[in-house]
Amino acid sequence: MIGERLVAICGPGHVDIDDEVSEDWCHDEALDLPPVRPLAVARPGTVDEVAAIVRVAAELGIPATARGSGTGLSGASVPAPGGIVISFERMAAILEIDVANQVAVVEPGVTLADLDAVLAPLGLVYPVFPGEQSASIGGNIATNAGGMRAVKYGVTRHHVLGIEAVLGTGEVVTTGGRFVKATSGYDLTQLILGSEGTLALVTRAILRLHPRPPLQSTVLAPFTTMERVTEAVAPVVASGVGPLLVEYIDSISMAGITAHAGIDLGIPEDVRNATLAYLVIVLEGYDADRLEEDTVALAGQMEELGALDVYVLPDQAGQQLITAREHAFWASKAAGADDIVDVVVPRATIPTYLATVSGLAADTASLVVGCGHAGDGNVHLSVFQPDPDVRLRLVHDILAAGVALGGAVSGEHGIGTAKLESFTDLEDPVKIELMRRIKSAFDPDGILNPGKVFHPSSREGARP
Repeated sequence: MIGERLVAICGPGHVDIDDEVSEDWCHDEALDLPPVRPLAVARPGTVDEVAAIVRVAAELGIPATARGSGTGLSGASVPAPGGIVISFERMAAILEIDVANQVAVVEPGVTLADLDAVLAPLGLVYPVFPGEQSASIGGNIATNAGGMRAVKYGVTRHHVLGIEAVLGTGEVVTTGGRFVKATSGYDLTQLILGSEGTLALVTRAILRLHPRPPLQSTVLAPFTTMERVTEAVAPVVASGVGPLLVEYIDSISMAGITAHAGIDLGIPEDVRNATLAYLVIVLEGYDADRLEEDTVALAGQMEELGALDVYVLPDQAGQQLITAREHAFWASKAAGADDIVDVVVPRATIPTYLATVSGLAADTASLVVGCGHAGDGNVHLSVFQPDPDVRLRLVHDILAAGVALGGAVSGEHGIGTAKLESFTDLEDPVKIELMRRIKSAFDPDGILNPGKVFHPSSREGARP
């Protein structure tokens, strides 16, 4: 019956049922989560079709999970057993580029790569680059995606001005608009952002754009200790050069990502052997002379802050390194990592945090290496520990160590199911209960992505 009703909504050829559902719909890119086969996959083409699907799901008590490109790392888009996947692949139109107001109006299935290709010739940029350009705007909104450029531009929530979304009741709500500030009631746009499809399904978004500086310069500075890396970050951010990104990469991860990408940065062997971690800083600008002045000043600053050496990379090498860093997940996966951990801590505490992680790894005979956004304290770790029970305890302790330093269990990947238990254990129970009450207002039947972010209450998902 459900198949016939979905076909009546979406049309023939836009619904997969039971055995028609391919394995691709059963997982995202998380390394340590089992796949889940949904009852059906529906591919709506309009907001009215999305609303109709949600109403049917609410009527029948069937879970509904939104899906974009499936590039997430937390299990947020993994369907619930017996549920419906609502895929936004047919809703992938760039509806408008408003150059005068510097906004784009897009559907949720638009990928970052598609949007960037349209914006580049106009001298504009949507500056959220979370490392996977095939990711969809809807998925980025659901997880409040960040990326390396967050130190300058912020994360997704800083660039979504308004949305159209379908609530768990099938009602359609429009929030925000083509303006950057408003004090008109509750900010529902920001509430839905990062909610991982548990409050509403975004069907349209108004995105804030920025001018695209045409020039970039990449500085690579190796350091002997993580303390020196971290101590260098605040002076760089405060220097006035406005870095596009400030990344740290430990020596093991640097070797892995450059080997995976097949690039040679020309760093002498004696420097590589003495290096514990690298700081990678990218500047951007409009004027070549000014950018060169800033680059020279930055290089001198790195020397004063204790770098072993400083390398201003040629344009091609710099771009290759940044691309390799963006693809660090794939390098870790190819190297056999058993899990990927995303934690955020106050940036000055990164050395303390990594020292704690090193101790936890040693105690469990594990290898934990990584890189991260040093400018905003977002640490990404690759965990090599094949024993699932040991790995589960280790990852929980790694997350707990970050929270203990004033951080949070996720900086940009979200909670999904991968961090559900740790989030529940480490988060303020009053906050989680308030989140439950908010969800009940948006989704009274508890059908939107149940079991993500926090455990469903006894009322949510009670019907078969």
